[in-house]
Amino acid sequence: MKLHQSSLMIMLTLMLLTGLAGAQEPSTAFVHARIVDGRGGPPLENATLLVQGKRITAVGAGVAVPRGARRVECAGRTLLPGLISDHSHVGQVQGVQNGAAFYTRDNVRRELAQFSRYGVTTVTALGNNAPLFGELRREAHRGLLGGSDLLGVEQGIGVPQGAPPQDMLKVGPDQLFRPATPEAARRAVGLMASRHTDLVKLWLDDFGGKLPVKMKPAVYRAVIEESHRRGLRVAAHVHDLEDAEAIVAAGADILAHGVRDQTVPAALIERLKRKKIWYIATLQLDDAAVAWADQASWSRAPWVQKGLSAPLRRQFASPAWRARTRSGAQADAARRSLEFNLKNLKLLFDAGVPLGFGTDSGATPLRVPGVAEHRELELMVQAGLTPLQALSVATRGAANLMHLSDRGVLAAGKRADLLLVQGDPSTDIQNVHQVVGVWMQGKAVKL
Repeated sequence: MKLHQSSLMIMLTLMLLTGLAGAQEPSTAFVHARIVDGRGGPPLENATLLVQGKRITAVGAGVAVPRGARRVECAGRTLLPGLISDHSHVGQVQGVQNGAAFYTRDNVRRELAQFSRYGVTTVTALGNNAPLFGELRREAHRGLLGGSDLLGVEQGIGVPQGAPPQDMLKVGPDQLFRPATPEAARRAVGLMASRHTDLVKLWLDDFGGKLPVKMKPAVYRAVIEESHRRGLRVAAHVHDLEDAEAIVAAGADILAHGVRDQTVPAALIERLKRKKIWYIATLQLDDAAVAWADQASWSRAPWVQKGLSAPLRRQFASPAWRARTRSGAQADAARRSLEFNLKNLKLLFDAGVPLGFGTDSGATPLRVPGVAEHRELELMVQAGLTPLQALSVATRGAANLMHLSDRGVLAAGKRADLLLVQGDPSTDIQNVHQVVGVWMQGKAVKL
């Protein structure tokens, strides 16, 4: 009995000390801030946001600053939720190369650190992930990788001799399933589910006719049925309207790219809205295919240049590379695709189709982590969204797509994932590039 009482006293003491330690956790007060909370409404001026530990505890114009709180002066600056990518990749590239050899802990950590420096605090790696992914995701959730939080698809479902193109991405045999039959597709989904994938991804595209085959309807229907049976949602890689209509009819939950070959008709828009199917435009994908070679003005900006590796800088400086990349059928196709994508994004937004935020960053060297997401915001405004609307899609909308109820808006109880920028991005989206601070779960990121 004495031993039991002694153990009980020790446990109670430890619980008391733990509770006191949590209660005494210091607060941080972001004062005199312009706050864009992610919901799409007008900014809150001269406001205060309080953080204790990993969470926001208060937001408002009349919030009292606790005694002893550390103050972060935000006069002339805007505080936003951390950006959230619903479609990126990690461990696919290094310098100007693609390949399975680059799926290493160090490379993924480096990429997540770069995302976080740009204020992209949550990243969804949408497929082509190696077995290391599960371990990295768990560590990222615990804040142990020193960069953005990480979610995503395990391997993903591709096509034998088809998408995604092996000669372009050079994925390893453990990074992608290419089932030839519905039965093999169901087994692949089962393996991904056993590894706790956040979503299932499939590729339904022939990359402009460059690939000899597309995924058979029987296979993608099996993927969708098995995923739904296991409580998983399916994101589909598409390009053409025909494929988007087919995969939506089959029950896909997310279009992982925008329709880029023609204007989306009213019937599909209504179906997307009625069935609450998410749409991720990835405008920057086609923009990046030619903008670097065109030496677009944005590509030379300091906020862009600091995100480029030395090999990329050398490539972009090469007159021969630029001449080869900015002309020809592939470049013309990218420009046409971007034109349709911009138009379709505005049509879908105006109709109320749920929009996510993503860029396919990290899939190829030209889609630079962090840089791509900031450029995507510019392109969304170019498409006709207001800066506040674009920012809301990139925060609250992106969080909702991934069912992340703990982030995406600035409100009491949410994760303290914060982006502080100079100026007012709610009136000029260019100001979002002037990053002066990033915090993840209340901890400052080294810029």
